[in-house]
Amino acid sequence: MIDLELTPEQRQLQATIREFGRRELAPTIPELDREQRSDPELFGKLGALGLPGICIPQRYGGAGLDWVALGLACEELEYVDASCRTALSVHAGLCLTGLYQWGTEAQRQRLLRPLAEGRQQGCFALTEPDAGSDVRALRTLAIRSGDGYRLRGQKVWISMGHSAELLMVFATVDPAQGIGGITAFAVERSLAGPGLRTQPITHKYGLRAGETAIVFLDDAVVPAANRIGEEGEGFKVAMSCLDSGRFCVASGAAGTIRACLDLSVAYARAREVQGRPIGRFELVQQMIGQMARDSDIARLLWLQAAWLKNNGRRSGRQSALAKWVNSDNARRSADDCLQVHGATGFSEECPAARYLRNSRATLIYEGTRELQTILAAEYALGYREDRPVRCPLPAWPDEGDPAPAAVPAATRTA
Repeated sequence: MIDLELTPEQRQLQATIREFGRRELAPTIPELDREQRSDPELFGKLGALGLPGICIPQRYGGAGLDWVALGLACEELEYVDASCRTALSVHAGLCLTGLYQWGTEAQRQRLLRPLAEGRQQGCFALTEPDAGSDVRALRTLAIRSGDGYRLRGQKVWISMGHSAELLMVFATVDPAQGIGGITAFAVERSLAGPGLRTQPITHKYGLRAGETAIVFLDDAVVPAANRIGEEGEGFKVAMSCLDSGRFCVASGAAGTIRACLDLSVAYARAREVQGRPIGRFELVQQMIGQMARDSDIARLLWLQAAWLKNNGRRSGRQSALAKWVNSDNARRSADDCLQVHGATGFSEECPAARYLRNSRATLIYEGTRELQTILAAEYALGYREDRPVRCPLPAWPDEGDPAPAAVPAATRTA
């Protein structure tokens, strides 16, 4: 039976991250968004809180918490701003879970540990100028060279790609094999040489306080020891990573919906028209009621996926559905939030416009809204099913760990 009630420990974690966001992140976000620059200290702040390896076992440097903990972290960070959640979900959801699932024991100790401990930042480099949701169109080449590989190609729209020390890059060893040639690599910036260059992307519609980059690969060097999985397994690696990424987007979108609801409620109770608070008008109530409904739906959907993941069960359908529904509802909630505020919402002094711009991105990355629609239909029609992967994530807590702490060690006080 699914128990959706948060434990006292999970509530403690939620309160800790909520207070951290209010105190450490929220004051600077409006200025960062307005000036379209990211906070170079953001990942360090998340590291000080103990979040980078939140759901990675303790024996690999993580906090040993579960998927509910990761979902709560994503929701609370996106309540402040989607760029804050992106910094964590790209690192912990897309990159680290892939290394943990598909890496060898030696790779987990050497590559995963510094990432889980927050000493290094990771990112996920799959998207190319002509290959987004269509991973089969991937063109980056991996050419065997001595005891390693040289990577040639270009990746684009890579969140945290300019500052990450480790990039999980997907390239093909043989374009003629289609998805059968795609292979995953852990590219260490310190070892890649001058063949790895990154360039920030500026003048974005949304996520202006977040870092996004183009990655240029011109014979970037990767040791064979940094290949993740076997040659040709990269498509499976990417899909398992994207499942985790969609979960993070879904739980983060719940934060946007809740932020829109809280902001709208406060304004509707304070703003008066014709001597009455606008919250008394039925059309305003209709928008706020829909936000309240969508807030509950969002939490239930990502908690369902978290429960499946915690119990070692396949959750591709649930994660995709949660990502689709929650991101779509977050966009509508942000639009309605701006409408509730009227002309005030049209000003950058009100966060509603920022919520709306940011929410639009979630309908594109980690699989577009249209792709999620197709997935939902194919699951319903029986054309698609969740197949077991070679390296499923284990149930939590991991058998090799002691009982996990209530919150990551860095957040605990004596």
